[in-house]
Amino acid sequence: EVQLVESGGGLVQAGGSLRLSCAASGITFDDYRIGWFRQAPGKEREGVSCIRISDGGTYYVASVKGRFTVSRDNAQNTVTLQMDSLKPEDTAVYYCALSRVTVVLGSLLPYEYDYWGQGAQVTVSS
Repeated sequence: EVQLVESGGGLVQAGGSLRLSCAASGITFDDYRIGWFRQAPGKEREGVSCIRISDGGTYYVASVKGRFTVSRDNAQNTVTLQMDSLKPEDTAVYYCALSRVTVVLGSLLPYEYDYWGQGAQVTVSS
């Protein structure tokens, strides 16, 4: 069974940095994408970035492009989201998720993601 375990996050002042990691286990297929989503109180879950494991292709939504960097370590089955220049509006619970849909890289539709991590709180103070 596929499991995703997140670590990292926390509290930081605006302009600071945080890192999230997503460790995957139980993977039995060759290729997949890991997406990062976030959900702030009272708001819908939104996708922010994803990475395709086979070729490392990445995608970012406009609001985080240039500030967030997603990377993977295939040997460790781990994906990391480095978040720099954080803003108060980045405050949310962040989730990693796995999709077996790999044809389209830049898709962050939640229904394409079959497995989800437990979530990690990221709080950015002003």
